[in-house]
Amino acid sequence: MTYPRTFSHIGITVTNLEEAVNFYTKVLGWYLIMEPTEIKQDDSAIGVMCNDVFGEGWGSFKIAHLSTGDKIGVEIFEFPNSERRENNFEFWKTGVFHFSVQDPDVEGLAAKIVASGGRQRMPVREYYPGEKPYRMVYCEDPFGNIIEIYSHSYELTYSAGAYQD
Repeated sequence: MTYPRTFSHIGITVTNLEEAVNFYTKVLGWYLIMEPTEIKQDDSAIGVMCNDVFGEGWGSFKIAHLSTGDKIGVEIFEFPNSERRENNFEFWKTGVFHFSVQDPDVEGLAAKIVASGGRQRMPVREYYPGEKPYRMVYCEDPFGNIIEIYSHSYELTYSAGAYQD
């Protein structure tokens, strides 16, 4: 029987690990559970595992582990050649193009993101205007990663069924 799996963690690449840890702990309130650490290509268990993931010759990278309030892990990576994408919103291409967080103060969190060097990509919008108080907005962190903010849980937002005009 198929059953729904729980979400464990997501990995996010940034251009400055220390700045990213500061942003995600101060702005989103996530917990730092493992300080920034440098991982080097060697014959340690982690080095061998990274060879499997990245292939030979990856060299080194820095990583920190954070956790959200609902215990979802967030791995933040900084590779020596990390660079910001020229077009960070190629939503039509396969792969993850955003992640979402929930905060009842959508406008307040968006303002904190902007004040911390990020960007608000659109006005705050309502899903069911005049019917339900569900709001959302797309922003991005200072490194160009897209963050969507929901005012209510995913289940509440979509349990009403199809969108209405």
